[in-house]
Amino acid sequence: MTKQINNPFILAIKAYNLAVEIHHHSAYQIVLSNENPFTSTINGKLYEHIYGFLIKPQVTHFCSIEKGALNILNIEPYSGVGLELSSRFNVNQDHIVFNSSAEIHTFFQTGKDSFDIYHIINDLILKLPLTKHDERVTKIVEYIKTNFFEQHITPQTFADIVFLSPSRLASLFKQQTGSSLSKYLLWTRLRQAIYLTLSEKDRTLTDIAYDTGFYDLPQLNKYMYEMFGMPPKALKQNSDLIQVY
Repeated sequence: MTKQINNPFILAIKAYNLAVEIHHHSAYQIVLSNENPFTSTINGKLYEHIYGFLIKPQVTHFCSIEKGALNILNIEPYSGVGLELSSRFNVNQDHIVFNSSAEIHTFFQTGKDSFDIYHIINDLILKLPLTKHDERVTKIVEYIKTNFFEQHITPQTFADIVFLSPSRLASLFKQQTGSSLSKYLLWTRLRQAIYLTLSEKDRTLTDIAYDTGFYDLPQLNKYMYEMFGMPPKALKQNSDLIQVY
């Protein structure tokens, strides 16, 4: 991919001709097809010939597409984007199904006839309120970008960088990003682990886990499954069918 998804709380991948086992996870998920309809089971209900869906965290689901590609967006539920998505559900509604490409364009207000995942993501981001980040928050974000692989990062590590107490910094960071420092660090590590799993196929998962800040492979497995519903082994086994944006 020539572009990049820069929002830290959006993980975007594309899967080709792939069936995914029934699972659930902690992220909001948007699954969209820009080519052919697909079949999905969501919360025990079968949907055939659909073009996409949006689900809340922890909703069980299954996807199968025999021909073409699915665009999959995983979004941290307590980030600004996740909170914006939560407002689009009706009371007692845990998923939204799109039965046509037109419904996708209407829902995400892309204003486009042709599908482009970047238009979808831009719609999500543009709906967020503009926030001028405190320079201390910006400093922490930059630190995480360059040091996420360090295994012994603690709340005190961050606090010492900006001369605030851990509790004051945690409150400031959550106020400005919608998410906690620990989740921001975790998403940064997971995004990099997934990127390496899909792009450097000769590397072992144990090495990738260690090099992205996890103590060991079991810890990476735990967080991958918890957040996205699949372990890194499943990604590696299908690395010829999955791309990361």
